[in-house]
Amino acid sequence: MRFADKVALVTGAANGIGLATAHKFAAEGAQVILCDLLQDPLEAAAAAIRAEGGRAVAHTLDVADRGRVDAVVGAVVASHGRIDILINNAGITRDARLVNMTEAQFDDVMDVNLKGVFHCTQAVVPTMLAQGRGAIVNASSVVGLYGNFGQTNYAASKFGVIGFTKTWARELGPKGIRVNAVCPGFIATSILDTIPQDVLEKMRERSWLHRLGTPQEMANVYAFLASDEASYINGVALEASGGISL
Repeated sequence: MRFADKVALVTGAANGIGLATAHKFAAEGAQVILCDLLQDPLEAAAAAIRAEGGRAVAHTLDVADRGRVDAVVGAVVASHGRIDILINNAGITRDARLVNMTEAQFDDVMDVNLKGVFHCTQAVVPTMLAQGRGAIVNASSVVGLYGNFGQTNYAASKFGVIGFTKTWARELGPKGIRVNAVCPGFIATSILDTIPQDVLEKMRERSWLHRLGTPQEMANVYAFLASDEASYINGVALEASGGISL
């Protein structure tokens, strides 16, 4: 199995892409650390993985809270002795046109989507440096490549994640730590629950596969980039969108 004897920490793991990623890594042999704000679904997700024969531990975590991030990472290292993989998947939206967006909406998204990635990575990297190896995969978005109407805050945060990825790949690559980003397109998760059906249909049409992506498909991309199969891939922002940019 690709991740036998590896410890993988996944943020935003209670649902959607994060949940699919936790299941994927556990199925590939990893000890998975599921982190999310939502305690009940988080505990249920970890229990489901264990019921399937996988190894999973749940930690409630607000990635915007640096003190809590440090506490969780410390607990994981104390319990498992290492962290091999970090999947910075946690993210939120607070959409509005520029002229209507509040400062609170802007700050909430930046605190989770951008500062949360900074917090988690900075907390985990000392352990990876001591190990002499590690893999970090950051969740960006096609919105972080091309922008999107009504998503000033989200686009800025996801552009920023790509900037993090490029910078950390330079800083950490010589130390044996690879850093990459995934830029999902329109994925069928609960984040789309409030989107009208006609808008969803337009999203499907923009993909040359004429459908939305699935969380499992994104989990497969995360798993590849975190694995030794991608051992010479560092600093990429991989678009996984069904070809919407074509």
